[in-house]
Amino acid sequence: MFTTLISAGDLAAHLDDPHWIIFDCRHDLFDATAGDRAYSQSHIRGARHARLDEDLSGRKTGRNGRHPLPDTTVFCAGMAAAGLNNDTQVVAYDAAGGPFAARLWWLLRKAGHDNVAVLDGGWNAWLKAGGAVDSQRPAISPGRFTGAPRALSVDAATVLAHLGDDRMRLIDARTADRFRGENETLDPVGGHIPGAVNRCFQNNLGTEGCFKPAALLREEFLALLGTTPPQAVVHQCGSGVTACHNALAMEVAGLAGSRVYAGSWSEWCSDPQRPVAVGN
Repeated sequence: MFTTLISAGDLAAHLDDPHWIIFDCRHDLFDATAGDRAYSQSHIRGARHARLDEDLSGRKTGRNGRHPLPDTTVFCAGMAAAGLNNDTQVVAYDAAGGPFAARLWWLLRKAGHDNVAVLDGGWNAWLKAGGAVDSQRPAISPGRFTGAPRALSVDAATVLAHLGDDRMRLIDARTADRFRGENETLDPVGGHIPGAVNRCFQNNLGTEGCFKPAALLREEFLALLGTTPPQAVVHQCGSGVTACHNALAMEVAGLAGSRVYAGSWSEWCSDPQRPVAVGN
């Protein structure tokens, strides 16, 4: 059972295992059709396509962020339609270092499914390893996935109620300039939630685009947390996607129990009554 990361070699050894399902989660935040085009052109043999906006997000209202959580029942039904059973091993990958794959990883864990891992190094690692690819959509037999939802997320009201409270440590996964309120290109307001600390999700990766060793990740997160326990950590980002990458990195590091504010900055800043901080 793989529950955090999996190598290209380990995935290749199970490529034809009927108890395994692969999801291609490639996406571009600035080009909503890029993932569809990439999947149609070539993907890991047998992979299904999981689209961020349609499959891994819910309906937007203008006040709930750019990638609101999907309804749990709808999400579980979609996973079952893609062939998922309660004992299926799921592997997710993307071509951006793992944030979109980590979104599916976290959603499945939130739905009660532990057998899910992100392909370390993603699409590029698979190609480098000479893994099998094709452009065919696989034949899919629906599965039976019931799910058992877990409380792995918090809402805006919870975050607001705990601002300045030692029982919550917010970690913002955006780039440092966006955290400071500079060069904001995705949301209408620049800045960050007061009290948050910044750890860009890309800092979880080494030079080859794979996750850093677990011991190094643990050292870096502990330096950021100090005496704060992992269970007090709430991850957020722009829209609840790259936040999942930091949640995954903490699990890899053996620091279990953190949660995600799924609405993140795009939801937070939609209400002018919520406080905003800028700078470091």
